[in-house]
Amino acid sequence: MHKIAIVNSSSFGKYFPNHIERLKVLGEVEHFTFPQDIGGKDLATTLSGYDLIIASVTPFFTKDFFDHHPGCRLISRHGIGYNNIDMDAATDHKCMVTKVEGWVEQDAVAENAIALLMNLTRLQSPAQKAVLEDKWVDRAKFLGYQVRRKTVGVIGYGNIGSRVGEIMHNGFECRVLAYDPKLDLSQNTSCEAKSLETLYSEADILFLNASLSADNRHMVDEQTIERLKDGVIIINTARGELVDDQAILKAVETGKVFAYGADVVEGEPIDSNHPLLSHPNILITPHISAYTYECLEGMGNSCVEDCESVARHELPKRLINVRLRSL
Repeated sequence: MHKIAIVNSSSFGKYFPNHIERLKVLGEVEHFTFPQDIGGKDLATTLSGYDLIIASVTPFFTKDFFDHHPGCRLISRHGIGYNNIDMDAATDHKCMVTKVEGWVEQDAVAENAIALLMNLTRLQSPAQKAVLEDKWVDRAKFLGYQVRRKTVGVIGYGNIGSRVGEIMHNGFECRVLAYDPKLDLSQNTSCEAKSLETLYSEADILFLNASLSADNRHMVDEQTIERLKDGVIIINTARGELVDDQAILKAVETGKVFAYGADVVEGEPIDSNHPLLSHPNILITPHISAYTYECLEGMGNSCVEDCESVARHELPKRLINVRLRSL
């Protein structure tokens, strides 16, 4: 029998308890919540004996973790990113790593990006606040913008970015400019491949859908913002670390950036005193882009299937560290 740890995921099994029941067939199941900066050795000590792990975006499974947890056979990411896992160390210790296929989250995340945009362009949150405060007569203050036929820039035109571009092009007749070194225009007819400089100078709306790397941390900083079109709207559903919080707050305060909407924040979770929450033209949601019933069901099924495959002594089909296929 296996021991299965569900780590830092508040949603796994909550809405679809059958996922937990399927895991219980394989062995003991336990939920754990760790601070995101817990050390690898401490994490390994607490999870000692748990050979199958279903993990959220935190904590970080470092080399130190794998060095002190040689019995870990699988880490199944309850999501599509895996930058919180040291893949070289996992492979060296013959720990399989899997993730949810991108298409499972595609619609949910793309639709939430559009929802953030529409809320900001039509000032829905402050308008609702006025209604709650018996200020219906203030409705003329909430003068927004239409998005039809605007120029849209999408940084990162992969699984989710391409869906965002498709919605903006087909639904709102927008001109979509895409930046992605891997972009294949033969597979994407809804966009034009452009340089970052072109996106910065021409986009009325800028969507961030890039994966986080050492090279693009704070890619939206003071220098970048200076090159943006005045009054641009920026939407970030990728990673909070792509944006310099202080720079974006200053830009919204000065009007250089009309509005900023994000489902991700550097150092999340944040509290109500976070500086980004001080401006009405900044809308922050608590990393809920994947929180649709359809998406969570698909994500949970993927993780459970990975665990079931390992329990049958099979390689899971979503295996990331493919070098293990030959070991």
